[in-house]
Amino acid sequence: PARLEFLDVDSVEGMVDAIHRLAVRGAPAIGCAGAYGVVIGMRGADAEEPQQAGRRLDRVAAELDAARPTAVNLGWAVRRMGSCGHAFLEGGSTGGLQTVLLEEALRIHEEDAEMCRRMGVFGASLLADGDTCLTVCNAGALATGGQGTALSVFYEADRAGKAVSVFAPETRPLLQGARLTSWELMQSGIDVTLITDGMVAAVMAGSSVAACVVGSDRIAANGDVANKIGTYGMALLAHAHGIPFYVVAPTSTIDPDTPSGPDIPIEERDPVEVTAGFGPRTAPAGVQVFSPAFDVTPAAFVTAIITEKGVIESPDMESVAAHLAGPPAALPGQSA
Repeated sequence: PARLEFLDVDSVEGMVDAIHRLAVRGAPAIGCAGAYGVVIGMRGADAEEPQQAGRRLDRVAAELDAARPTAVNLGWAVRRMGSCGHAFLEGGSTGGLQTVLLEEALRIHEEDAEMCRRMGVFGASLLADGDTCLTVCNAGALATGGQGTALSVFYEADRAGKAVSVFAPETRPLLQGARLTSWELMQSGIDVTLITDGMVAAVMAGSSVAACVVGSDRIAANGDVANKIGTYGMALLAHAHGIPFYVVAPTSTIDPDTPSGPDIPIEERDPVEVTAGFGPRTAPAGVQVFSPAFDVTPAAFVTAIITEKGVIESPDMESVAAHLAGPPAALPGQSA
């Protein structure tokens, strides 16, 4: 948070490394990054034979897809890029392939920015002027191709003239809430208060929290939600205190091929992120460490899932499937 840096990536290996070590993180952002990674990996393919280019396309997509296992947007984006490339190659030529792939990556990025805006508008309609909210990790512009998923709700509420305030837990072990969310909200003039992860229950008990608003890295077909570790605990506490729990994510984060939460692969991170995440060791040498990056919140504890298409109230298998198959809802204040 003390400085702002931009990372230039010019190789597939560099993009995989950036995604794996969280230089690029957040499900929508790594989807966009994966799409651009395909473009980088296919440089020079215009001069190859179609079959050779197709094999390279598959290899590049697989390498990028393997960078992180939990967020479904990464695989979704690189598969979309692969389908686009192979459809072009079916014409029997590679001339112009690079341009077609770049246009598709830019389209994914632009679509994500518009989805962020729509999610924010739908979510903001559920908040009132003066509401205090809780979030977790970072689900803003630093995690997406636009202004964010969960944080977009606060930005759009602010644009609608609703003064909202936000409690941001630091989000151990890498402190995305402290380092990223608090910085991002401050830059936008949103009233934010940083707390430690262990303070969430006390804040709910002692403050008038109107809603929890979080993002997601993968949503199962039945509405179970994988998000940053600590989300499940927040959902349980919200349920105990009668506080609405909203999950904000694009439909690309919903994975109909994953039936329920236990089927979601949960990434485990390097133990050093817990024992010495920022330099000095904070735990005894040799201690055993368990460090899952995500947990799964059962759909029963989710008040609603907010996507760019609208709001899924009390999500379950049927309502999620209907939402994916149905048309987008009109934005609040617009006619259908």
